[in-house]
Amino acid sequence: MKTLIFHGYLLAGTGSNVYNAQLSRAFVRAGHEVHLLSQERAPERLGFVDAHGDWDSGGTLKLRTAQDPVRCTAYRPDLGGLLPVYVLDRYDGVEAKTFLECTDDEIEEYVERNVAAVREVAERVRPDLALANHLVMGPAILARALGDDVPYAVKIHGSALEYVVKRDPERFLPWAREGLARARTVLVGSRHTAESLWAAMDDEELPARTRLGPPGVDVEAFSPAPPAEAKRRLAGLAQRLQDAEPEPAAEGSSFARDTAAAGHELARLDPEREKLVVFVGKLIVSKGVDLLAAAWPLVLERVPDATLVVVGFGAYREGFERLLRALEEGNGAALRELAEEGRAAEGGPRAPLRHLLAHLDRTAGETASPGGGAVGGAAAGAGAEGGRRDLRVRLIGRLDHEELHDLLPACDAQVVPSTFPEAFGMVAAEGAACGLLPISAAHSGLAEVTAQLAEAVPPEAAPWLSFGVDDDAVPALADRIASWLEAPEDLRRRTREALVAIARERFSWDGVARDAIAAAEGRLGDLRPPRG
Repeated sequence: MKTLIFHGYLLAGTGSNVYNAQLSRAFVRAGHEVHLLSQERAPERLGFVDAHGDWDSGGTLKLRTAQDPVRCTAYRPDLGGLLPVYVLDRYDGVEAKTFLECTDDEIEEYVERNVAAVREVAERVRPDLALANHLVMGPAILARALGDDVPYAVKIHGSALEYVVKRDPERFLPWAREGLARARTVLVGSRHTAESLWAAMDDEELPARTRLGPPGVDVEAFSPAPPAEAKRRLAGLAQRLQDAEPEPAAEGSSFARDTAAAGHELARLDPEREKLVVFVGKLIVSKGVDLLAAAWPLVLERVPDATLVVVGFGAYREGFERLLRALEEGNGAALRELAEEGRAAEGGPRAPLRHLLAHLDRTAGETASPGGGAVGGAAAGAGAEGGRRDLRVRLIGRLDHEELHDLLPACDAQVVPSTFPEAFGMVAAEGAACGLLPISAAHSGLAEVTAQLAEAVPPEAAPWLSFGVDDDAVPALADRIASWLEAPEDLRRRTREALVAIARERFSWDGVARDAIAAAEGRLGDLRPPRG
C-alpha cells in the first residue's frame, strides 16, 4: 500500500517529529511504500529512508536514491525561507515565526507552497491513503492538494490546538475546519485531547469521527538491560559522541548540538555509584523544568548519591541554567526574580511561575542566602558557609531518539513534570519499557498513561507514578523521586518488571501503524473511541 504522510517539521528531537519518523519506520517494516513530506534537512541519516528529494534547484523536484529497493522517500518542500511554528525555536535554513506572529499573507504562501509539493508527489506516486499531522496547517494542505481523490486521516498532537487555534480562534478555526471536513478519522492521543478538540471546534459531528491514536514505543529498542550491560551501553554512547565528527554548524538553529560535549557529560555518569534520574524533553517552561530544578535539592537531602540527567534543548536553556546557579548558591533573591520573570526568560511575555513562587513563599526564611534574601527549602543546604553546592545535575543537550536506547536502561527513574496539557505521555511509556519508574504530572494525556501503568505495578509503588501540579508540586515531586530511590530492592524489581510487561502489552508502533491505516480508510469500528 502506498501511503503519503505530511509533517511540516523535522523528524527528530520532539514528540511529533519522533512520531512521524517511527510511524514511517513501522509502515516500511509492514511492507508499505511511504512518501514522507517534512522539513528534515538530513533525511539520509535515517535508516528507513531510501531516497530523498527537494525543490531547491529552481523549483524542480530533484530525487536522490541512497539504496534499493526504495521503500520510503522523504521530500522537503521549498518554503521560501519562512517556517511557521507553534512554539518558537530556531531552525537551520529558514526563519521560524510562531503562527500567531505570521501575517495572513505569510500563512497563505506557506500553505500554497506545501500544497504544490504534496500535489506533485501525489500525481507522481498515486498514494492509496494519506495522513496529516497537527490541527493546522497539515490537514488543510492535504484537503487542498488531494481533494476527494485520496482518503486521509488527521493526527492531533496538541501543540497546534493549544498554542494556536485556541489562542486565536478567529484566524485559525477556519483553517482547522477546512482540514478536518474531509478527514475520514481524527486521531487523538488521549480523552483529554479529544475533549479539548471538541470544545475548540464546536462541531457536533466531530466526536463520531474521533478515535484514539496515541504514539507507540519501539519495545525492542526501548528495553531493560542488566546493570553491567546498561553501563557498557552508556559508556559506548558517550565514546561514540566524543569520537564523532562535529555536526555541521547550523547557525542559529535550536537543534544544533556539540556532540563531543554531550559525550563528555555522559561519560561522567556512573550508574554503579549514582542513582540516575532523567528528564527528556524540550527545555521550555511548559515542560515544568522549573519545578524539577527546585525539587532537586530536596531529593539530594534524602538521596545524596542521586544525579539528575537533563536531555533536551529549547528556549529556556539559559533560564534553567540561571535557576540551577541560584539554587547552588542559595541565592533567594535570584530565585524569586527568575520565578517572577517566568516565560520572559525564554523570549515570551513576563508570566510568573506561580507554583515555584508558592513554594518560595511557603519556605521563606528556612534558609538564609549569603547574598541576602530568603531561599527556603528549595535550596536548603545551598550556599553553606558562603560556598556553592554541587547539585549533581548533568546537562547533556539534545540526543537523537535512537541514542536514548543506550541511556535510559542505565537510569532509575524518569520525570515528566509538564505543566501544560500533553496529548500523550510517549516519553513516560518509553521509560516504562526500559524499566524506569516514570514520574509524571497528574493531568491530560500523561494521567491516562499513568492510569494504565498504575494498574500493573505493585500497589505500594503506584502513588509514586504521578504528582499534582499545584502549589505543593515542588515538595510532592521531590517526595515521589526520593521515595522510589529509597524503596526496597525487591519492590523496585517487581515494579520494573511490571512496567516493562505493561509497556510491551499496551504500546507498539506496529499497532499504531495498523490503526493509522484503518483511520485513513475510515474503518471507525476497528478503532477505540476516546472514552473517559
